Amino acid sequence: MRRCLLILLMCLSLPSSADEVIVCYNYGCAAIDTVEFDVNVLNAMHRLLLRAKDAAGERNAISLSIGLFEMAAGQQTPTWADKGGNANDDGVDGRMDCIDESTNTTNYLRLLEGKGWLRFHRILEPVMRAPMWVNDHWAARIVETQAGQEFAVDSWFFDNGQPAFVAPLEEWRKGAGPE
Repeated sequence: MRRCLLILLMCLSLPSSADEVIVCYNYGCAAIDTVEFDVNVLNAMHRLLLRAKDAAGERNAISLSIGLFEMAAGQQTPTWADKGGNANDDGVDGRMDCIDESTNTTNYLRLLEGKGWLRFHRILEPVMRAPMWVNDHWAARIVETQAGQEFAVDSWFFDNGQPAFVAPLEEWRKGAGPE
C-alpha cells in the first residue's frame, strides 16, 4: 500500500501545461503519458459547468466532464480499452485500476479548477477506503465550498468515457457504488 501511495503522489505532482494532463494506466500508474485536450473538448466541459446553478448541478457536470476527459485521453493513449472494475480488462494495455483512475480524475479536476471553472467545489487529495480492512480502493475527492461536505468522484466502476460515480464521502467510504 505504501508503494501505491508513493506512486499516486508522484503522478499527482508531475507538472503539466494549462491544457495538458498527466495520465497514468496499466495498474498502479505503471505507464504514464501526457494528454493534451482540444479546445472543443474543454469548451464542452466549460458549457456543462456554466449550466450548473448549484453544487449538486456542478457535481453532475463534474461527473459528465470526467467521461469527456476519459474519451479524449483514450484517443491519445491506450486507455480507450479500459473496462469498469479490474476483472474485465486484466492484462490489456490501457487498463486502469483505482490508483490510475483516482490519479487521472484528480488531475482532470485540477485542470478545471485551475481554469476557474469550478464555482461550488474545491479539489482535495485522493482518498482511500478499506471497508473490511482489505481490498483498499481509491477515488478522487472534492469538497463543496459552502457546506464543507466532501464527495468521492470515482470513475473506476465504469468503462472508459462513462460519467464518474459521485457520492458523499461517508457513503462511499462505507462501500457505496453505482449499484
